[in-house]
Formats: sequence, structure tokens, C-alpha cells
Amino acid sequence: MLHMASKPPRPTDGELNILRVLWNQGSGSVRDVQKALDAIKPTGYTTVLKLMQIMTEKGLVTRDETVRPQIYKARQSQAQTQQSLVNDLLQRAFGGSVRSMVLQALASKKSSPDELQEIDKLLDRLERGSK
Repeated sequence: MLHMASKPPRPTDGELNILRVLWNQGSGSVRDVQKALDAIKPTGYTTVLKLMQIMTEKGLVTRDETVRPQIYKARQSQAQTQQSLVNDLLQRAFGGSVRSMVLQALASKKSSPDELQEIDKLLDRLERGSK
């Protein structure tokens, strides 16, 4: 059964690892994904296969069954998935307060000068857009 709700399901940590491989490679077979994951942390083929089958059912990935081996591709882009996860976290953990979430993010990890400069530029653009 394919999950086709308007809001995509939230991927688990293991599913996000698989999605990262697919985003980096564009698409791939179970073996391709397993090899990429195995280079980071030993991961069994059957574990990856089962996760990718579940991800197909959930609507996180698409599977081209016209070729062998079957080729999988992320249904949403990395940016779309990240936006969905941020929106979910914003509502669940911060009650919709962008200010609280940003302050917590900045306080929880030291930012590099380059990151702070990038944040400053973004704030300038947002401020100009609202005036």
C-alpha cells in the first residue's frame, strides 16, 4: 500500500541515511546504497533492502521495477525533506516560535565566522524583504 498523504511521512534516522545516499548519487540499487552506507558503518544488505521496501510503501522513495536491479530514487528533494522536518520540529518542539528555535540552534553549537556572516546576510535579505 502506497502512502500518498499530502504531508510526507517523517523519515527515521536509518531512512534519512538512505535518503542522503540517494540524494548524493541521484538514484541507485539496494546494493549501491548498501555499499555507500557500509563505507560509513557496517550495514547488511538485507537490512537496507527491508528499509528501502518500507520506504517505498511509505512514499519516501520510488522504485523503477522495469530494470534489474531495481533502481530507487528519493521522492522529494533534500531541500523539501529538510523543510518538512524543520517545520515539524518548529511546531512540535518550539510551539511555532521561529525566534526560539533559531536562538536555541545558535546557542547549542558554536558557529564559524563564515556561518555567522551567512546568517547575517540572510537576516539582511529578510529584513529588506519585509520593508
